Amino acid sequence: MKLTKFLFCSFFLIISCTADGVEEGSFSGSDSAADTSGDSGQGNSGDASPGQITAGEWNDLDTWSFWLDIVNNETYSQTETYWGFFTKNRLAFEVKDAIGSPINGALVTLFRNGVYVTETKTDNFGKTNIFIDLNQNTENLIDYSLYAYSINSESATTAVVPFFEGVNQIQIENMNTIDNKIELSFIVDATGSMGDELEFLKNDLQDVISRVQTENQDSQILTSSVFYRDHGDDYVVKHSDFTSNTDTTLQFIEEQFADGGGDFPEAVDAAISKSINTLQWSSNAKTKIAFLLLDAPPHHESQIISDMHQTIVNAAAQGIKIIPITASGIDKQTEFLMRYFAISTNSTYVFITDDSGIGNDHLEPTVGDFQVEFLNDLMVRLINKYAQ
Repeated sequence: MKLTKFLFCSFFLIISCTADGVEEGSFSGSDSAADTSGDSGQGNSGDASPGQITAGEWNDLDTWSFWLDIVNNETYSQTETYWGFFTKNRLAFEVKDAIGSPINGALVTLFRNGVYVTETKTDNFGKTNIFIDLNQNTENLIDYSLYAYSINSESATTAVVPFFEGVNQIQIENMNTIDNKIELSFIVDATGSMGDELEFLKNDLQDVISRVQTENQDSQILTSSVFYRDHGDDYVVKHSDFTSNTDTTLQFIEEQFADGGGDFPEAVDAAISKSINTLQWSSNAKTKIAFLLLDAPPHHESQIISDMHQTIVNAAAQGIKIIPITASGIDKQTEFLMRYFAISTNSTYVFITDDSGIGNDHLEPTVGDFQVEFLNDLMVRLINKYAQ
């Protein structure tokens, strides 16, 4: 199933987004274009086989003027300050070799007055983005002439170009050695509120792992998984390390169940830290993706937010794309935090929809036109996209 669906922002939001193929208009509701089966929370009479949960994808990096219109709007601008993510100072890079082919894994390092600022790696399209002062509100204070960058430790001879002026396009000799590995980490909220969807999600994850293995037989597939709850529960985080034996990951996923939680926020920060900072990601794998499936935000505490910021910076530096997948129960603050995660790690945002009838009601995302897909198909599509 792949169905066109237009989800609008909220009834009080009116924005103009014409630059990225999104029509100008007043956003006031939603249309459901998909058939549903089964009762809400059950789906096909309790059959939890894979390929039932429906979802959509929205890539803010590819629809940048839409994103800027949203975060500049009074309704949602406060999410930047609330979470401490400021994405407007964007630098886009595209690195190619002498014949114009994209270079995967090129290290792009940013400097200010000769002092190291941050770094990131290009993906299989040779593309990456850096956000100056990602965790500080310095939008109107940026002097781009103070910044310079290097590619694979070689200083660039051209000035930095901010995104509103274009893309920093670089052509170099390809000296990168990229391993033919696809590394996937599945980070899953296992608190009680996930009980309405977790069994379906577990079966979808197992289906995704099996299909990726079948469809990428020339690549080495390494998988890992992190399940988490919250402080005071039976556990905060438990994990299964990266392994080429996918049966190990599949068995670990199968053993998990939803319980605990209590209050709305959960230990999201501890879970992503375990995946990004503890698991042994390869330095030169061609594809590195961490899927984050959740229905609640982290606790809003200064130390937690600071630690979370550093984890996101570390993910971008390693070339790990964090792809959030939001389930029923999230609020707007959580949606925007997940989109900050995706933007900051050169990734995309995925959200489960009501079209399948599985689980409780799902929040309507503040996005434009998107395709409704089965979640397992969508995940496989994204993995293959970044592994091509």
